[in-house]
Amino acid sequence: MFAVIKTGGKQYRVTKDDVIAVEKLEADAGATVVFDNVLALGDKIGTPAIADAKVAAVVVKQFRDEKKIIFKKRRRKHYRRRTGHRQNLTLVKITDMGLGLAVTATPQAAKEKKAAAPKAAKKAAPKADGDAKPAKKTAAKKTAKKAEA
Repeated sequence: MFAVIKTGGKQYRVTKDDVIAVEKLEADAGATVVFDNVLALGDKIGTPAIADAKVAAVVVKQFRDEKKIIFKKRRRKHYRRRTGHRQNLTLVKITDMGLGLAVTATPQAAKEKKAAAPKAAKKAAPKADGDAKPAKKTAAKKTAKKAEA
């Protein structure tokens, strides 16, 4: 049996005991992660996902991919830029898949997901009125000097 899961904006076709590298997941090595966005499971195809279908996996390790070189050049313009990028990835081993699977993520992974949500809310919260700096009054002085001349 195979499943098609979606994680990190990509889709992966997996079977039991497959080892795949996916976009970085917030879990330590040995932790259990559950992919609940299952697009296909065997001969069943979701619209867009199958309800109550899960794929369980164990994190093998966190690592960084090989360096990708980005080279930009505009000919005859003396313009060349060379940069590199290394993507953070997570190596996971698929352990189980099915409908109504009674598997939950390791508490460490769930705890980090909950901790990440308040951080985003703090960044979006506006500052209190007492924390704001008073505006500079230089604009009023300039207009007063122009009126005198």
